[in-house]
Amino acid sequence: MALTKVSTAVVDMSGNTGALEIAKGAEIPSNYNANLGTLRADTTNNTMEVRTISGWKVLKEGGNVLPDLTVDFLIIAGGGGGTGGYGNGQGTGGGGAGGYVTTTTYAGSENPQTLIVGTAYNVIVGAGGAGGVSTGQNAPSNVNRGSNGYGSITLGISAIGGGGGGATNTSYPTGAAGGSGGGGTPYSSSGGAGTSGQGNAGGIGSSSPGGANRYRGGGGGGAGSIGSTGDSSGNGGIGLANSITVLSGTGPFYAGGGGGGVYSSGVTGGTGGSSVGGQGGASNGNTNTSAGATNTGSGGGGGRGTSAQPGGNGGSGVIILRYPRVYTIAKTGSLISTTATVGTDYVTICESGTGTITFSLTP
Repeated sequence: MALTKVSTAVVDMSGNTGALEIAKGAEIPSNYNANLGTLRADTTNNTMEVRTISGWKVLKEGGNVLPDLTVDFLIIAGGGGGTGGYGNGQGTGGGGAGGYVTTTTYAGSENPQTLIVGTAYNVIVGAGGAGGVSTGQNAPSNVNRGSNGYGSITLGISAIGGGGGGATNTSYPTGAAGGSGGGGTPYSSSGGAGTSGQGNAGGIGSSSPGGANRYRGGGGGGAGSIGSTGDSSGNGGIGLANSITVLSGTGPFYAGGGGGGVYSSGVTGGTGGSSVGGQGGASNGNTNTSAGATNTGSGGGGGRGTSAQPGGNGGSGVIILRYPRVYTIAKTGSLISTTATVGTDYVTICESGTGTITFSLTP
């Protein structure tokens, strides 16, 4: 059939002409070569599209081009557990924070991601590492090293779990490596290494049995700094504030390191980084260890040397997504999440579980 080219600048359809049927078909590749201004109906996603200089764009009612599905994110892995102390023994290292990865919009190192409507993306929220359980003075142990958690979203981006604190009188005196490393045990055991771009190293344990701060483990590393040494304070490394969940201001802190535990009477245990890392235990006042804060990926505190105190659990990780309010998320699997409105955006906080998320146009 011959095609008739319309040579006028305007096609008059003001009369009772009925409907104009537009070309339609299944979704085509974004790089499909078509003239600028070409219209087509996408029968895969049930959308109307126009070809622009930057690719195919979806039209909403009234003919306006929808904003790109540009998603900002904060991905934090589970924090490492602090190590359990030994009765009449030494303090132990605090757990390292989980890896911290976020977009440049919210003071991070990764660019926002442009996603595709209708595509399912895998999401895993990392659990915190378990705090070590003490087995008594001088007893060898294979359970005092906190395990790692992790978190990821299938955008080519993942966060590494925090390293557990070093364990006294075992084969693991050095803090474990992770997103941020765990603190080392006393007598100069080194802290675990952190992952470049995600966290920092754990602190070294106290260097001498004769010092004022003897028998104190190093603090776990945090997203904002290395953990303090046992000779200094044993404090966990500081976390980082992130404004992805707020309309203005700096936002809450995430990924603080756990404080190192101590045995010596009159010496305090290390504090958790940025008030989200776990407290290190101490004989002074019988201070208990505490866990890293939930959904911050912070490290747990190391146990004190008296009373064979267990270490604190690492805080669970979190995945936070911020995207234009013309889109909405459907999820599958065991994912537990909440969504709130922040300005012109939605913010979805994935708190636990695994599954998929799929974006669609808001009804």
